[in-house]
Amino acid sequence: MNIAQLIIYPVKSLKGINVTQSDIHDHGLGWDRRWMLVDAQQRFVTQRQLPALATIAVELTDQALVLSHPDVDPIEISLAEPQGNLRLVKVWGDHCKALPESEDVSHWLVTALGEQAQGTSLVRFATEFTRSVEEDFLAGGEAHTYFSDGYPFLITTTGSLDALNQALVANGQSPVPMNRFRPNIVVACDDAWAEDQWATLASLSGYEMTLRKPCQRCKITTVDQQTGAVPEQAEPLKTLLSLNTQPHLKGAHFGQNATLTAGQGGTIRVGDEVVSTQREA
Repeated sequence: MNIAQLIIYPVKSLKGINVTQSDIHDHGLGWDRRWMLVDAQQRFVTQRQLPALATIAVELTDQALVLSHPDVDPIEISLAEPQGNLRLVKVWGDHCKALPESEDVSHWLVTALGEQAQGTSLVRFATEFTRSVEEDFLAGGEAHTYFSDGYPFLITTTGSLDALNQALVANGQSPVPMNRFRPNIVVACDDAWAEDQWATLASLSGYEMTLRKPCQRCKITTVDQQTGAVPEQAEPLKTLLSLNTQPHLKGAHFGQNATLTAGQGGTIRVGDEVVSTQREA
């Protein structure tokens, strides 16, 4: 098996960036989920509320985070941390310390997305703060993350996407690309749902991730990640639910949440050969 694709999402719920390599840290891939949008009550905003966030592209230069949209000129945000008061923001059940970006960014979002973005602002995770991963699945260990939904890494496989797409086509639906599931690490593996049996995933270069928890999927999987459109058929979520890949759990699942257990500060590359260990029966 090998690493087929690496994707970082500097801004939660905006477009991802395909990279050929990345630093790998306890909190995730380099620059992953460092920023997110919040509403006037400082609660996180994603494609669940604003599917059109999928239409905002993201780029990283040596100096700046660049946001772009077809209807407005790009805006650059310095990678240097802004000065100002820390604010508390909420992502799911966690309250995190964050640094607000300028009002210019808020105005840009409204210009790009319209009135539906009114009241939103962009915040940056304050790295002096530690957001811990839920302890229930860490087997006594510790882990932390930035603004991800809950875990620093999301791992998917090509075999599982192939199996899902075969089921979609058999049901008269269109196949979907991997970006519907917004993974960080895509493993080339022919066996469908093999990742659900992995305990660890490791490379010869020294990093190792422990797979902690199946990733329950939501309606973001139904959002076209190019256009922000949401088809009426609620696919692929409906078909994924019927496949029941995790029969002991409620809901639809695709991919595995993971934490880093070796290799902090190393490098992960597309093409890396990886090996898995199996979960105990």
